[in-house]
Amino acid sequence: MIEPVTQNKNENPILRALVAENLVSDPAGARGRLLKEAARLFREKGYERTTVRDLAAAVGIQSGSLFHHFRTKEEILKAVMVETIRLNTAIMQQAMEAADTDRDKLRALILCELESITGQTGEAMAVLVYEWRSLSPAAQAGVLVLRDIYERLWLDVLEALAEQGVVKAEPFIMRRMLTGALSWTVTWYRPDGGMTLADLTDQVIAMLRLD
Repeated sequence: MIEPVTQNKNENPILRALVAENLVSDPAGARGRLLKEAARLFREKGYERTTVRDLAAAVGIQSGSLFHHFRTKEEILKAVMVETIRLNTAIMQQAMEAADTDRDKLRALILCELESITGQTGEAMAVLVYEWRSLSPAAQAGVLVLRDIYERLWLDVLEALAEQGVVKAEPFIMRRMLTGALSWTVTWYRPDGGMTLADLTDQVIAMLRLD
């Protein structure tokens, strides 16, 4: 059984490697703390209602100091999305490499996405969905390149299972349905409710009725 990869920097070599390559920010650094607080505020208040002053206050700095890291508030929003996709894509890729079959790969993808939605990147994942239209077309284009890589992991597995006759639904539609269902778990799933994410993943697999 493939368990979710922890997203604690001290325990997660994937995160450490991405930080070393400057692909994501160090969660313990000033930029990383700013992005974490930005994700929280954008999720709670909305991007438009969150001010630069709000962001600065959340990390205990002067408003002008934000611009040592980002030129605009939109750049902060884009960075929240980009770094979240990069991290979760890398986590999924590692989990898939540890899977033996396409069925196992699908289970790994579901488990990883549930972990990202309900775990430490949950607020950033929500921002990615609900604040997408707050990005300019140029900023959206950059994020879409990374999102397409993330989605291709899913579609490759679902298409392989469809070719094997395991999946009956059209892979693109199936992925869209899974996106909605998995995303919605953040509204009702409770880690202390007696069901682990691995248990929840098993329930999702059962619902898919794979042949």
